[in-house]
Amino acid sequence: MTNKQSPKLPAQKPSRWNKWWYVFAACILLIGGGLYYVEEQFQPPLDSGPAMEVEIPMGASPHDIGVMLVDKQLIKNANFFKWYLAYKGSSGQLKAGKYYLQPGLTMEEIARVLVDGDVKYGTTQFTVPEGLTVDQIADSLAEQSIVEKQAFLNEVQNGKFDYAFLKDIPQVEGMKYRLEGYLFPDTYEIFQNATPHDVIDMMLRQTESILTPEWQEQMKKQNLNLHQTLTLASLIEREAQVAKERPMISGVIQNRIKANPPMKLQIDATVQYALGKTKETLLFEDLKIDSPYNTYQIDGLPPGPISTSGRDAIRAALYPEQHDFYFYVTKNDGTGEHYFATTFAEHQQNIAKSQ
Repeated sequence: MTNKQSPKLPAQKPSRWNKWWYVFAACILLIGGGLYYVEEQFQPPLDSGPAMEVEIPMGASPHDIGVMLVDKQLIKNANFFKWYLAYKGSSGQLKAGKYYLQPGLTMEEIARVLVDGDVKYGTTQFTVPEGLTVDQIADSLAEQSIVEKQAFLNEVQNGKFDYAFLKDIPQVEGMKYRLEGYLFPDTYEIFQNATPHDVIDMMLRQTESILTPEWQEQMKKQNLNLHQTLTLASLIEREAQVAKERPMISGVIQNRIKANPPMKLQIDATVQYALGKTKETLLFEDLKIDSPYNTYQIDGLPPGPISTSGRDAIRAALYPEQHDFYFYVTKNDGTGEHYFATTFAEHQQNIAKSQ
């Protein structure tokens, strides 16, 4: 039998329509991907967070401002910010000033704020004075409707914050609040919808900013860690009413700690902290309160700070005045100043003089 091969059919050429379909599909994908990329550049890099301070100098170009916003993680792309302003005709309308911008705003929203010059866009201001306890801070913030008190206290005690200096807070039995003394007293600008975590994070960031290399080196020279420094500073903050006396009172406290044998600090402010209230006059019964904060009963420093401390009090803790005083008593003449003494006999004379 003879095998006959089937005749080969000519290969079919793809129709012109198929070619154009592939081109069309590729264009659609490119356009779609491009539009998605552009849309993504307008979205904020972070969904939320505490308000960020941005200071726009006079004469800054849109691109320079865009770079600043990228550095603060408020926008993704400086060039897109510049192009957007050019498209809207707003390139020359950005106003210099200090702004508080919250992560989560879109590029369009940020541009609108900077064009309108609304430096306090959706923000509120609050002040934490020196010498306040965590409880008093919580009361103040609740009264101003910034945060709910118990939510703030819960976050102080249990919140997670990414600051290296917090890792060294000791786990001491009887310590009232973990972050007592670590929330820096200052005036703050924050968004009206800020959470307790946002508020605390902003205050901790300010604490971190004041811990200069010089101060950290001085802590080592004084053989103090940060917790001890802030504890000492809080005692100075509460005891010194006159700025010039802070280094002197710091010297007294450290003289008593270093005495041989060491002397109890006997600081009234620590008893008031243990009592949970401020009393004009402490009674002898008050001085017997069973508390690790009662420096009439314990040796050395209490387990942690008893209040916020300002820069001057922290500086006084690190740079105490060198003298031989071990006692002081308020003059009671309205000046807020103290009489200082080296011996207990001199101290007794000063007490009589102050009365």
